[in-house]
Amino acid sequence: MMKRSEEITRQYFTFLDQHIQKVISGTVPEFMELNEIARELAVSHKHLTDTIKKETGQHPCFYYDEKIIEQAKKMLIVTDKSVAEIARIFTYDPSNFSKFFKKMTGFTPGKFRDSHSV
Repeated sequence: MMKRSEEITRQYFTFLDQHIQKVISGTVPEFMELNEIARELAVSHKHLTDTIKKETGQHPCFYYDEKIIEQAKKMLIVTDKSVAEIARIFTYDPSNFSKFFKKMTGFTPGKFRDSHSV
C-alpha cells in the first residue's frame, strides 16, 4: 500500500511531465503556477510543498525548473531551432530564458548547444 505522501509525490511528477509536454506542444498556453498544480491534485499549496520536500528533500519548484531545463537541453541538442524559438516554445522571453538556463546549468543556451554539437 502506497503512503498518501508517496502518492502525492508520484502524482506531482506525472502531472509535471504531462504539463510540460502540453506547453511544448502548444496545447496549453503557459506554465501553471505551483498553487494551480496543487489545486489540480486536490491538495493545498502548503501540503504539496511540505510533502514533496519531505519525500525528496527538495522544493517542488526545483523539480519543475529541472524538468523544464531537461526538455530545453534536449531541444537545443536535437533540433536546429534558434534559442529565441526555443525560449518562446517554453513561453519565455528570450533574455529571461537565457538567464534562467544559465542559472540552472552554468551555460548560456548557445554555449550548451555548441558543446553538444557533433
